[in-house]
Amino acid sequence: MNRAAAVASAALLLFACGGRESADDQSLHQDIQNNTSGAEVTFDATVVSDPVQNGDHERFQVKTTTGEILEVDHNTNLAQGVPVHKGDGVVIHGRLYIDPGPRYGVHCTHVHTSSGCPDPGWIEYNDSYYE
Repeated sequence: MNRAAAVASAALLLFACGGRESADDQSLHQDIQNNTSGAEVTFDATVVSDPVQNGDHERFQVKTTTGEILEVDHNTNLAQGVPVHKGDGVVIHGRLYIDPGPRYGVHCTHVHTSSGCPDPGWIEYNDSYYE
């Protein structure tokens, strides 16, 4: 296969796969067990509370497939709000944070990057991406 064909095949594969990280629920579980605040995570979850708007963030809780409860802090100044409700399934890509308590959460769920959020994030819900 020549170089142009290889590049075209790779681009097609990336496009077909969506170019997004796959959920890795066990890695999230390990990051929580190891207190790895700041880890980039992608995981499946079920929404356990309806979103509440608080300033420029939409906040809701999710339960992971491994049983942890996390708060999602989704910046609605940088990304569209997610129309989820209690019981809905989501896939989330962002940064894990661990506050005293401990209290677990994920933020940086938007495509806009900064020094605090160096990697683009997103929330997948109902076959749509909110980023």
